[in-house]
Amino acid sequence: MSKQYDTLVIGPVSLDHNIDYLGNERKEVGGAVVASGFAAARSGRATALFTKLNPDDADVDARFEGSGADLYWKKSAATCSIRNQYFTADKEKRACTSMGVCDAFRFDELPQIDTKIYHFAGLVYGDFDGELFKAASEKGKVAVDVQCLLRHVEPDKTMAFHDWAEKKTYLPYIDFLKTDAAEAEILTGLTDRAEAAKLLYSWGAKEIMITHNTEVLIYDGKEIYTCPIKARNLSGRTGRGDTTFAGYITERLYEDIPTSLLYCTALVSLKMETPGPFKGTREDVMNYIKEFY
Repeated sequence: MSKQYDTLVIGPVSLDHNIDYLGNERKEVGGAVVASGFAAARSGRATALFTKLNPDDADVDARFEGSGADLYWKKSAATCSIRNQYFTADKEKRACTSMGVCDAFRFDELPQIDTKIYHFAGLVYGDFDGELFKAASEKGKVAVDVQCLLRHVEPDKTMAFHDWAEKKTYLPYIDFLKTDAAEAEILTGLTDRAEAAKLLYSWGAKEIMITHNTEVLIYDGKEIYTCPIKARNLSGRTGRGDTTFAGYITERLYEDIPTSLLYCTALVSLKMETPGPFKGTREDVMNYIKEFY
């Protein structure tokens, strides 16, 4: 009998070149799969990761050491690599340049394991296609961070956001959909986050998360829920949305929406106070809730 997991986080690692507004450069192996994998596993959930990279570019085992997740990976001709130039201290404004794109993911490549959630944590358009979500929906719940369906690598290697042309075809296969406020506007044309969530629900997504620098919003077709972010500093801003989403969806396997929302918002608030993926414990998050919520 294969091992049972709460979540399988799927996506490329990225060789990130992060340059802050003062010109300081920090190179690290990052990507949504890193922040998401650590957040889920360190929260005490049974977590598997599946990533792709060229092993000549990075030591993938070393990167996920201490995560608490089981790692599966496959060789790719190229490794995803992104240069992030931040223009403000709060890291809200940035320019992204592609320095490499990973091979696309296929369903038959995924590890043969039993998982309750397939969490698609991609980085750029082309990492996944809609048929991958459809295939996964026959095996478990599907969670998708929409960033990788909107962020395109342009011919000059700059990165720009465009609407997801097939959204109405594949949203019905998605149990948990995550966007930020800007991505929600691209998808729906609406600046009101609550109204955007309602429209995305009407197109078929079952539970919508929209993140903002002040709060996290959830809509399930019945009620809008929100919870404020209370981070005391933003030194660990990178990976904010991935941490929030991974914390939420794995909590939702066992708890109601308000409980899950509180947990994931406290989790990301705590994570943002330290650079890198979340390396604390579930107890740390619960203590943070007691102190600040």
